[in-house]
Formats: sequence, C-alpha cells, structure tokens
Amino acid sequence: MGKLYIIPTPVGNLEDMTFRAVRLLKDAVLILAEDTRTTGILLKHFDIQNKMQSYHKFNEHKAVSHIVDRLNAGEDIALVSDAGTPGISDPGFLVVRECVKAGIDVECLPGATAFVPALVSSGIPCDRFCFEGFLPQKKGRITRLKILAEETRTIVFYESPHRVLKTLTQLAEYMGEDRYAATCREISKVYEETCRGTLAELISHFSVNEPRGEFVIVLSGKNG
Repeated sequence: MGKLYIIPTPVGNLEDMTFRAVRLLKDAVLILAEDTRTTGILLKHFDIQNKMQSYHKFNEHKAVSHIVDRLNAGEDIALVSDAGTPGISDPGFLVVRECVKAGIDVECLPGATAFVPALVSSGIPCDRFCFEGFLPQKKGRITRLKILAEETRTIVFYESPHRVLKTLTQLAEYMGEDRYAATCREISKVYEETCRGTLAELISHFSVNEPRGEFVIVLSGKNG
C-alpha cells in the first residue's frame, strides 16, 4: 500500500522549501497540484520532473476515488497546493479523510503556512488563538461576525486584497474601531509588510494605500 504525503510549499520565498519536501516530491509516483502551472514553476526550480495531476476544489470529489485506488495499488502520492500547507484554506481535507477511512497512511510534513508568521510577528498574544480562514462572503457572514465579536482569543483571518477594506470596516462595525489588529501581506516575499494599529487606523491606512497581495488579518480578542 502506498502513502499520501501532504507537502507544504513556500508562500513566497522559494528558499523556504525543505530538503525533505524536495526529496519526497522527487520520489513520489504522482504529484497532485492545485494549479499545475504554479507547481510547475516550483518543480522546475528544484529540477523535479515527476508527473503532475490537477487536484483542486472543482474536481476533488470526482478525483478522490481514483487517487485512493492508486494508493491502494502501492503508489506513493504527494499533494501540494499553490502555496502553504494543503488543507489550510486549500484542497486537501477530502482526500485525507478518504485515505484515513481506507486505512492508507497519511504523512503531513511540517512547513510553510501563512498565518503562523503573521500571528507571531503581529505583537498580539499568540498563546491562545482561533483560525477563521476566509469569512463567508455572503450567507452567514454577519452571523459569524457577531459570534466572533465575543471571542476572547486572538482571531486570525485570511483575506484577498480587494476585500481587505470591506472586512476591516465590518470588523470595526461589530467589534469596535478601537480593537487592535495587524495586517500582514506578501509574507516572505520582497515586499512583505506588516501594519499594526486599531481597526480605525488600519481602515484609514488602506483607504489611502491600495491593498496589494494576499493578506492575513490578526485581530486581538475581546478585552485582549
């Protein structure tokens, strides 16, 4: 029986790739990639020539049974996302769950994920926190914000640049514009930037400075 390897890939700087991750990608019979074009750049950089197969949120339900069959046949398969650790706001959970059900070994390597460096560098307590990922875009969004307004732990969100200002404004509306927060963008890239301050200050900043790059928002908990 083969093994499924969950392999984190850099969220920015390619030097964040581990030696073990490179070795396992070279050894795998097949690499499941969220976007084969994006992963192709990574593989070329590390001279990895293994076969890739597209695996993303639009085809994972159809693909998973075939993947399990190949693992049962003895093939080692690696799963990567475009950046970071698969399963964290990216495809991965479904195939892991089905492998566990089928008794197939699953091994997840430690490695890059965007929210950890953002959380640690925020200056906001990180001993206890909750990870929310992306807020619902429509249905359930306001309900979720109302619930999180009472959360006493530090809260971590992911957000795209064109929704950052809207999200910060809604956080201020439901949690108070004096709530302290930090935004971190372009983690481990050339233009990495962390902004810290109250929600009101961050709203003012991004009203003048256009948000660019993928964001992590770290928000202090209630009374934190």
